Amino acid sequence: MSNRFMRRGVTKFFFLDTITAKTFIPIRAELTSATDLSPTISDVEGFALENTPIDTPDMASEFTSNIAGEDKADNSSLTFYEDKVDSTLETLLSKGVEGFVVILRKGDVVGSKSMDIFPVRVGARSATYTTATEPAKFKVSFNITAKPVQDAAVPAAA
Repeated sequence: MSNRFMRRGVTKFFFLDTITAKTFIPIRAELTSATDLSPTISDVEGFALENTPIDTPDMASEFTSNIAGEDKADNSSLTFYEDKVDSTLETLLSKGVEGFVVILRKGDVVGSKSMDIFPVRVGARSATYTTATEPAKFKVSFNITAKPVQDAAVPAAA
């Protein structure tokens, strides 16, 4: 039997300017000082790895088998609610800014191997416009700049 859950209210998103370890796995102090993006996110796209298989046909079969090819990150973006007064988030996530999007998929549960770390560069940030009755938002598109770390353990307090 599985313990299913809804991501909203559980999954956490952080932005870190730097991570000291070459493994890209943050320590607790770095997570604590990170910007918690979760309360301002309205939509998430991407932040997943895809593999492009390579076909390997042979003369012995009509079936075309394949092998694993290159890994590639999906186009990734976060859409945020825009604050009418405070522009801290827009400044933090300006075009060209580099850092890390850290996702705690199952929440901040120490030791849970559910932390994904994406090295990113902000490719674009722009307001979204609509005539619909909904809150003002802006979208930040990220370029994934190196292979993400998946399934890292959430660090314990120092």
